[in-house]
Amino acid sequence: MADRTQPVAKGSTFQATLAFLREEKGAAASDRILARLAPPDRKTIRELTATTEAPFSLLLQLWRAADAVLRKSDPEWMERAGAFAIASTGQKLYGGILKKRSPLEFLTQSVSLFRLYYHPGDMEVVEYTPNRAVLRLVGFPSTDPLFCRRQTGGLESALAIAGGNEPAVRHVRCELEGDAFCEWEVRWR
Repeated sequence: MADRTQPVAKGSTFQATLAFLREEKGAAASDRILARLAPPDRKTIRELTATTEAPFSLLLQLWRAADAVLRKSDPEWMERAGAFAIASTGQKLYGGILKKRSPLEFLTQSVSLFRLYYHPGDMEVVEYTPNRAVLRLVGFPSTDPLFCRRQTGGLESALAIAGGNEPAVRHVRCELEGDAFCEWEVRWR
């Protein structure tokens, strides 16, 4: 079990990242990315189950390794990886949380999708209207732009699954750019 004082991620986030890499880039690219990690880290990642918690720092290592290989040829890979994670693994594990009558119902429900993947912290709705909301990340450190980008893609996919037509997500405030917190503005028809 991971140290509860440090940020953690569920094994499903690692698994979804690897599945995305294999599906979109092929097994050879996925292996090349994993080879950039230390052997003990590769072993840990391969042994994770969907519900096992692992240090968020290890997930960042995986994402950074992938970004080093992919960013020049595919600069938006991380947003697509986030969308893929929700559309595939997310629906399998948490379909009841995602499939709602409207995106607003999804966003304002008592069960937090964010907390099913990461600890500590949460993604809170701080403003909403029938076709728009602002979400704020609280209590979880934004230590890398890759995390913010993954959230952007994941939110867009979640809104679509929750019944939103033409979902649009913008990362409008970022802790890494000097803001007090990260926020995403989400819209749908």
